[in-house]
Order: sequence, then C-alpha cells, then structure tokens
Amino acid sequence: MSLPFYMTPPYPTVTLSPRADARAIRNGFPWVNAGELAADARVKGMVPGTLAVLADATGKAIGVVTINPASRIVARLLDPDPAAIIDGAWLAARLTRALALRTRLYDAPFYRLIHAEADGLPGVVIDRFGDVAAIQPNTAWSEVLIAPLCAALVQVTGVAAVIKNGSGRARGPEGLQDEMAVIHGPAPAGPVPVPMNGAIYMADVMGGQKTGLFYDQRPNHAFAAGLARGGRVLDVFSHVGGFGLAALAAGAVSALAVDGSAPALMLAEQGAAAMGMADRFAMRRGDAFAVLDALAATGAQFDLVICDPPAFAPGKAALDAGLRAYERVAKLAAPLVAPGGYLMCCSCSHAADLTAFRNATARGIGRAGRRGVIIYTGFAGPDHPVLPHLAESGYLKALAFRL
Repeated sequence: MSLPFYMTPPYPTVTLSPRADARAIRNGFPWVNAGELAADARVKGMVPGTLAVLADATGKAIGVVTINPASRIVARLLDPDPAAIIDGAWLAARLTRALALRTRLYDAPFYRLIHAEADGLPGVVIDRFGDVAAIQPNTAWSEVLIAPLCAALVQVTGVAAVIKNGSGRARGPEGLQDEMAVIHGPAPAGPVPVPMNGAIYMADVMGGQKTGLFYDQRPNHAFAAGLARGGRVLDVFSHVGGFGLAALAAGAVSALAVDGSAPALMLAEQGAAAMGMADRFAMRRGDAFAVLDALAATGAQFDLVICDPPAFAPGKAALDAGLRAYERVAKLAAPLVAPGGYLMCCSCSHAADLTAFRNATARGIGRAGRRGVIIYTGFAGPDHPVLPHLAESGYLKALAFRL
C-alpha cells in the first residue's frame, strides 16, 4: 500500500530549539509543543501527519516524529530509532506488542487494545469487542494512515469488522472532522454483547459514547460489586449500566441506573435482560443532579451509591469549576447512603489530580453532614497503561468511602 509523499522516507529533519528539553524527550516524554522547534519555514508548510526525524539543537538525531503545524502539539514521537520506517510492518509490530499484553491479562478478547502514547501509537485508541474493533484516530498521522492501520489490525488480531470512530473533542485541535464508518467487514447488526465481571454489557460500537463501552472502569466495577452483595445499589451517570450490572451479577438485590441518555439506559436494560436480572434492575432518565435531589426528598436510601460523571475538568481552564462540580456530586449523593453504607465517586478528568479530586469529594461529604473513611483508591485497568512521563495517560480515579 503506497503512502503519501510526505510520509515516505527519507524523512526531512526538524530541529528542537535550544530552550526545548531534549533530554526529557530522549527519556520518554512523547510531545514537542508549539514553539519548541527551531524557527523553520519548512515546518509551517508541512502537511499535517508529515513524518520527520527530530534532532536536538546540536543536530543529534532523537527519533522519528509526526508533524502537525496546526496543532498545539507540533510533533509527536513515534519511534526513538531515527532510522525507523513507519509503514504497515511497523504498525503491525506495535499492535503485536500490545496484543501480547492483553492476552496475558485477559482470557477473552474484550479490552482496550491500544491506549495511545502508552502503547506507542500517539493519539490512537483501539477497543476490541470480540470479532469487532473500533479505532479512534485522534491525530493527523493516524487519520492519514487509517487504511494501513486497519490492515495491520486485521492481520494481527483476525477481527472480522473494524469501525472507524472519528468523533470526540480530541480531533478538533488536530484539524480533523468527525466521521463514522465501517472500514473492514460487515457492520454489526446491533449492539455487541460484552461479558465483563460476570455481567453482560451491550456496546453500541456504531452510535454509542466513545467506542461504545468504558473498559477502563473494569477493576473499579469489580471492587464496587464486592460491596454490593445483598444490597441496594444506585448507579448515577450509569451510561450502559457499568457499575449497576456488575453489582447485580455479584448479588445485589436491586440496582437503579440514572443517566441523561435514553439510548444508554436502553442498552443497560438490555444488558440486565441478557443476564436474566431485569426484575432487579430499574432506570431513571434525567439530569443527575436533579435526580439526586429528588431521591433525597423522598428519603431514599441505598447501601451503595456510585457516581461516575463525565469529565468535569477536561483541561486546566475548567479545573476550578470541575472541582466544584465533583464536590457538589458528593454532597448530593452522601445523604442517600444508608448508615454504614458506601459511596464511590469517580473522575476521568486528567486536569484534576488524585489529591485535588479526593479533597473536593471529602468536602462534599462533609458539607452533607456525613463523615467517611476511604477504603479503596482505584485507577484504570491494565489495558489502559500509563506512560509515566505523560500525566494525561493516567486520567481515571475512583474513591470508595464507607460513611
């Protein structure tokens, strides 16, 4: 498969400015931000996705990068070997390495296969749902190489269908438009059943949020499910029933799912039915804050309450408002927890670190007149590896309190 001229070797060389931290990049930091390249008229004229060799200010090569002059992240490191050739074989090698980890971790092909920079494919997310895979190409280089990336994915995994999910806010800064397409095999006839933690989830890979399911919460679902045995569970911001269905599978007597999305709740209901537990599952559509208020007004109590909201602080500019929102969630949820019960609060905001999120949640619990101790701190599962040099790859936090 031929590549565009701007992705064909020999690659041009781009140079870091003297003030850029070349040592950090050599040690594993994968990004070069705008202003950190030496002034070079050629860079401004490069097509987004262009491949280049990155050199330090002395001219010593660091590795192969992809260039997008329109992005705040002007260069992303693809390979620390300056002689690397980025082609179908290179993509297949990265996918093979990622697959080896997942097959060691899981006994069924339901997981995140590629977690962007942490798996050596900057800006690329691939979730696997058995014989179906969904690719999110969130960077210019991966958009250009979507065909060889798809071919390598099919070669390495043998999946029967590949969905391109070109949606989400990460594509905008790269200058990419939204697009949803089936790029290999037949489109799934409907939601894909996904077994996880004893539950069955229905993943809408064509029209659902993100790729259709949040695999990152798997270990936190499992911990919460252990607290739920014999109890009443409230799953707020439930999406397709992540925590509630896991709780039912573990022996909860009931689960109430709350979400603003009717399609997501319908998928949760289908999952409960597939598990044979529809009679123990209920759902309530509405604004989560309003529903929490309404439940409190009725004196409702639950043995376990989980709140897993969307990213209230997706960036530093939204951090203060986001922390206030997390505090408000905890303040509204805490009164619904029966004495001696449990409250789990989650954050997928990378801008809110664990300390800030923990403090905001504790303030909310205190403002509700409750007290609690933390019995669990959770993160994303191991199919979402964290690149230690890139804080953004460790975005998910979960805290369980006994009140």
